[in-house]
Amino acid sequence: MAENLVQLQGVSKVFDDTVALAEIDLYIRKNEFVTLLGPSGCGKTTTLRLIGGFEEPTSGTIWFNGEDISNVPSYKRQVNTIFQRYALFSHLNVYENIAFGLRIKKMPENVIKQKITKMLQLVNLEGYEKRDVDSLSGGQQQRVAIARALVNEPDLLLLDEPLAALDLKLRREMQQELKNMQKQLGITFVFVTHDQEEALSMSDTVVVMKDGKIQQIGTPEMIYNEPKNAFVADFIGESNIVDGIMRDDCLVEISGRLFECVDKGFGRDENVDVVIRPEDIVLTPADDAKLTGVVRSVTFLGVHYEMIIEGHDGINWLVHSTLKEPVGTTVGLSFAPFDIHIMKKENAS
Repeated sequence: MAENLVQLQGVSKVFDDTVALAEIDLYIRKNEFVTLLGPSGCGKTTTLRLIGGFEEPTSGTIWFNGEDISNVPSYKRQVNTIFQRYALFSHLNVYENIAFGLRIKKMPENVIKQKITKMLQLVNLEGYEKRDVDSLSGGQQQRVAIARALVNEPDLLLLDEPLAALDLKLRREMQQELKNMQKQLGITFVFVTHDQEEALSMSDTVVVMKDGKIQQIGTPEMIYNEPKNAFVADFIGESNIVDGIMRDDCLVEISGRLFECVDKGFGRDENVDVVIRPEDIVLTPADDAKLTGVVRSVTFLGVHYEMIIEGHDGINWLVHSTLKEPVGTTVGLSFAPFDIHIMKKENAS
């Protein structure tokens, strides 16, 4: 198990009368790619700024490599940050932008050249040394910002929505490149985004936040397949969240029908929230199904069709399928026991 590089213990941040963070506990391991994920105003960027030293906590302690850095200024931390705006120096070329931090450290010119050559190879910008940064595309400018941050060999790199300004195709390319860089260099990355797909595709660990609190921490698979509450289930991908009653261990009632599931430990006849992902619903002939509904809309989304199916009890089910049924058709809805996820009502957000 890797050692903890960063640890936040009971950290809160209050701006005037607004609570941005409420006593969060979080640890980040060495060589880990951690993503802070949540809607605007959830506290993810505040958390990043506290780790980077751009803000001081109102209460609580921030540890870095076992040392309390809660009040240590940003320039004394082994941390570099890439912001949404890359903040490149327009009067310097690519080489000098990357060299800036090394020159401040007064490194020998031959060492600077060696390090920059390595970085340009890493970010696929060989031959761009003398180019003006203003002449570069958004993706190329981002690569320069990454190289400038990594050339200083920080223990930790903080990335505040650095891909937000890129178009979709380039954004996906850069997601993979960032992940590859992180693995190759062995540097801890903490990445902030509100994009669920981005978080799931890049991260070792995802931290889902809402209203200044951590809702769930886990691997992308765990966050997606085992959401802790209704907010996480709804925010991470699309979900059907419906009312249910736990009649017994591994037996839940949905819309007056009994279904086997894999969840245990709930009270008998306890009201629960039931989460079923749209891709886990299989359409079957209506005569063979416990649940039936009428197809109300069909939308083609490239890799699958998205259908809204109005159930016999008025529930609108969201279904993703590679096969479509015409609007107005009555169909059956089926799902496997392990595709039914049960949550306590009091955990719903």
